[in-house]
Amino acid sequence: MDPHLDLDVAVVGGGPAGLQAALTIGRVHRRAALFDDGRYRNATVAHMHNVASHDGTPPAEFRAAARAELAAYDTVEVRTERVERIRPAEAGGFVLTTGSGEDVGAAAVVLATGMRDVLPAVEGLGALWGDLAAACPFCHGHEAAGRRVGILGAVAAPHQSRILRPVAGSLVVLPHEDDAPDDLPEGVEVVTGRVARAGRDGDEVVLTLEGGRQERVAALFVAPRAVQAAPFAEQLGLELNPSGGIRVDELGRTSLPGVSAGGDLAHLAALPMPMVSVVQAMAGGQLAASSALMGLLAAGR
Repeated sequence: MDPHLDLDVAVVGGGPAGLQAALTIGRVHRRAALFDDGRYRNATVAHMHNVASHDGTPPAEFRAAARAELAAYDTVEVRTERVERIRPAEAGGFVLTTGSGEDVGAAAVVLATGMRDVLPAVEGLGALWGDLAAACPFCHGHEAAGRRVGILGAVAAPHQSRILRPVAGSLVVLPHEDDAPDDLPEGVEVVTGRVARAGRDGDEVVLTLEGGRQERVAALFVAPRAVQAAPFAEQLGLELNPSGGIRVDELGRTSLPGVSAGGDLAHLAALPMPMVSVVQAMAGGQLAASSALMGLLAAGR
């Protein structure tokens, strides 16, 4: 290690991608730190789904188990601390400035800070997010099997309705502030008008439209706008995809040598958007960590 570098690899983000990246680095005894500020995209989700051997596991339980496994690796430190800034170091590598003002040097960086969901402007929707309202039919659709399911917004409605049709007892699309889509599957109901409020009544979502009409559904699917949850892509001048996700190559490398990225904050240019799932995040974290280590080896470290 160079004297100005405290770490081989700094992993920023403590979700599935970051945890897997830290494990991968620890397995080959490289010195790493996982920086986890306790903010997660799935913080409001009670149970993870579509994760083999962990289907139905609470995310907090999953993270705790992964942290416990990392404790077996002496070269990996888990720091419950926020990174405020990352910048290239003059002597090579990178400097990470934490919330306490400490500067930490690292030869390579793995970004795994994820995305943040920006929901439509519907009163009360945020309180339902990750529970009765969600984005992913694969993660949340089965729990509403055989019941009336709603889709908010027109853009994703044709795609989501086709995925959900075998699951739901009936489907209703609420275009909200858009025109009703004309390519929905047969039998899908369309309720026009702006949705003003969303609330909970037992295990149902009550949607109140402007004018007072109410619709009830067992689950509401929404396609939120996603933005970077952390400022590091901008700070480092990383190339982005039109989706707002960091552009990476097939090995998880960003446009800046020494920085790789894994999880839903990054994706290949060939994909229209990040793949949002725990399994995809873990795979991306492992790939990003492996690429970081390959970079160290290529540099003779």
